[in-house]
Amino acid sequence: MGESVAEATITNWLKNVGDTIDMDEPVLEIATDKVDSEVPSEVSGVLVEQLFSVDDVVEVGAVLAVIETDQDSANSAPAAHEVLEEDIAPEVLETVRQPLTQTTSDGQTVVNSTEGRFYSPLVRNIAQQEGIAQAELDAIMGSGKAGRVTKSDILDYVAQRGSAQNAAPVAPSTESVQKPQSTEQKSPAISAIKPSESGIKPQAVPLQQGDEIIEMTRMGKLIAHHMTASIATSAHVQSFVECDVTKIWQWRERVKNSYEAREGEKLTFTPIFMEAVARALKDFPMMNISVDGDKIIKHRAINLGMAASLNDGNLIVPVINNADQLNLVGMSKAVNDLAKRARANKLKPDEIAGGTYTVTNVGNFGSIMGTPIINQPQVGILALGAIRKVPAVIETSEGDFIGIRYKMYLSHSYDHRVVNGALGGMFAKRVADYLEAWDPQREV
Repeated sequence: MGESVAEATITNWLKNVGDTIDMDEPVLEIATDKVDSEVPSEVSGVLVEQLFSVDDVVEVGAVLAVIETDQDSANSAPAAHEVLEEDIAPEVLETVRQPLTQTTSDGQTVVNSTEGRFYSPLVRNIAQQEGIAQAELDAIMGSGKAGRVTKSDILDYVAQRGSAQNAAPVAPSTESVQKPQSTEQKSPAISAIKPSESGIKPQAVPLQQGDEIIEMTRMGKLIAHHMTASIATSAHVQSFVECDVTKIWQWRERVKNSYEAREGEKLTFTPIFMEAVARALKDFPMMNISVDGDKIIKHRAINLGMAASLNDGNLIVPVINNADQLNLVGMSKAVNDLAKRARANKLKPDEIAGGTYTVTNVGNFGSIMGTPIINQPQVGILALGAIRKVPAVIETSEGDFIGIRYKMYLSHSYDHRVVNGALGGMFAKRVADYLEAWDPQREV
């Protein structure tokens, strides 16, 4: 799944129990943060059991399904509802039944599988998180095969258990609206922002006639969580610099047609800006850092995150690795490739990980400036405003005069815990200096 990826959400099973599967044929689809991927089978055979359901959050390395590779046995395999534990290879059962220790160092209750009763990893994790003892778990009537406790069984039990523990149950408000089952109920691990994480006490929202309740998408929940976590983690502060990009505008107008004819793709402003940011990060390496608790990690590689807009309005941040080592053509091809595959949802997990600094173009939406939120654990993000024709004072050796110039604002958000105002401001100014000093005769 790639470095730093610890879990994924199952979004769709492409094969059902009893289906024949070829080697390398996709079996299911999963999602991590913002990237969707297919999981291919490593063998040929027949799918005899799915160990997780759609919307379950599964740790990397977990067993997802059981495939019978003996074709003779598979042809005579029982129907889906008849597949019991004795039909599963012992080593697979041992993997999914990995026992947990009885107690942790802080006395937290954990759950073991006892008396041979099968509990899926998801059920055991929910039981552990809710403090359900083993005897209590054994007493739950399961609705699954052979009396197994399913995810729905334990979630229903937790809900009833919580109601029973309330000394004074509160009657539901007459203004409440019945909501459909949400992804939060299906996937506790990616539920909406918790009050303890955001530091904000939730308040009931009054509903009026005609109001519509819209469930947040999975990506929406992830983005909301990342944004509030970033605000809670970093001390955000901003610096703004105005930049004259007239030379760049005129240069691009001159070379864009020949560049497209030669390279087969457009030359946008983004790679030009990314090149300037990479150069500035080499000049100010303490902007190319991450914070890990009380430690500062100074990165050698300059890996630039590039916020890209998706068709559904959400943003994703693919990463250009070693951006300082690319020439303008290489930077342009990397930008175009990542943007195209981001919109087609074909990015790989590794391509959105490992960024050390992020650039976002708010000018695409008509904004002249913005105050972007830092992409943790980075310490800075630069927003590029819209390029506008404006009247400006032009200084020359023969005196000052008013002229029409192409200008934009650079908005720099940075973590004031480790980046002071001088460094944050000088970095943004250095990016502007590189852009304003553009060589109109440069070849590409």
